Amino acid sequence: MTIENNMPKNYLMEITGDEFDLFRSYIHQKFGINLTDKKRSLLVSRLQKIIRESGFGSFQNYYEYLVKNNDHGQIQELINRISTNHTFFNREKDHFEFFSQVALPEVVNALKKKGKKDLRIWCAGCSTGEEAYMLLMLMDEFFGSDYPNWNAGILATDISQRVLDIALPGIYSEEKIQSLPTRLRNKYTSKLSDGNYQMIDRLRKEVTFRKFNLMNSVYPFKNPFHIIFCRNVMIYFDEIDRKKVVNHFYHLTEPNGYLFIGHSETLGRKQQAYTYIQPALYKKVI
Repeated sequence: MTIENNMPKNYLMEITGDEFDLFRSYIHQKFGINLTDKKRSLLVSRLQKIIRESGFGSFQNYYEYLVKNNDHGQIQELINRISTNHTFFNREKDHFEFFSQVALPEVVNALKKKGKKDLRIWCAGCSTGEEAYMLLMLMDEFFGSDYPNWNAGILATDISQRVLDIALPGIYSEEKIQSLPTRLRNKYTSKLSDGNYQMIDRLRKEVTFRKFNLMNSVYPFKNPFHIIFCRNVMIYFDEIDRKKVVNHFYHLTEPNGYLFIGHSETLGRKQQAYTYIQPALYKKVI
């Protein structure tokens, strides 16, 4: 399969209705992302570079290769291209205020009464890591000198290896770091010689980044979590997949634990599992 070398780089490839439907079905099945007709041009713009550089020649050829070969490298490149990873420090800051002022103290006090010091928090759909590091900073502020006495790190997962590779070293531009409160920025980041900022080693050691697909039928976690953050992820799922994911979350939430979702999302009035607390915040009341 070859492509014409004289094709302009900014030329937008064409995709037929049938080809778009094939990719829409494949992407929904694999990743749970629901592509509407309005996303057709977006799909083309994000995939045409792969098709050209790999010599597939057409969307049909690329689709057939993905289905027949199950090439994990190409599948990962596909999700890297189509997933949206817009995030920033302190995004939807009322959630972080509730986390540090209400949810975290409540959960910690309940654990202390049981004589336990194992705090489990999951950041699902962590993208480039800003949310996970934000939670860790607030946890470190809350515990203070007692933090080393707790098993209180964070599990942060995402479907895209590309964003995880950015999250792991915790290096961000000066522009990115500006949304952090000054005190936290000064305390938990260090400026590098190239002008970027890196989260301090002590903080980075407290987060475990892993690749995980929320569409998996099995969630292989040994213990449930006290707090789950999954914000601005399920907005891309249809109602059926959203219910499946929320059901997994519910079974993986400790009694009286919390689920935070994005402000543009809702679990719906018909769901009877979690108890609504306030916009985009739910609790497993037992």
